Amino acid sequence: MSQAPAMSDPGVEAGAFRHALGHFPSGVTVVAGLTADGTPTGLACQSFTSLSLSPPLVLICPGRASTSWPKLHAAGRFTVNVLAADQQEVCVALGRPGTSKFDGVSWHRTGAGAFVLGGAIAWVDCDIHAVHDGGDHHIVVGAVRELAVTRDHPPLLFFRGDYGLPGTGPA
Repeated sequence: MSQAPAMSDPGVEAGAFRHALGHFPSGVTVVAGLTADGTPTGLACQSFTSLSLSPPLVLICPGRASTSWPKLHAAGRFTVNVLAADQQEVCVALGRPGTSKFDGVSWHRTGAGAFVLGGAIAWVDCDIHAVHDGGDHHIVVGAVRELAVTRDHPPLLFFRGDYGLPGTGPA
């Protein structure tokens, strides 16, 4: 693996960076799985995209400060759950720190072991293929093992610091 050259600080202020990029809507996912002792763990994640069709690969970018990501990394696999517009409370629950994130959150495992949240509109189960440095985030490539679309519903979106898009009503 080659390393990208170190970048110098171009003087871009973090608040301005966040504000400008906040004008690009993103879908909201929960990246989840089980620890070695069978405890559910996960995190809300807006940084998710397809990477390759052949082989099927996806990309997520968990923050370095995440306490959940190291547990998923140690497990060697994760499931990306695409949240529906009516799942804002699930996003809030999984976005908070602590060990009781899954209290009141419905989930099940597939026969192949994917960790699927109740109500998610789609899910993608992955083995960790590679992890790269991404500044204050990790860049994680997942090799897709199994996936499904589970219901036809609009996705949960995040735009300009809030859920949904202007003019579309509450998420």
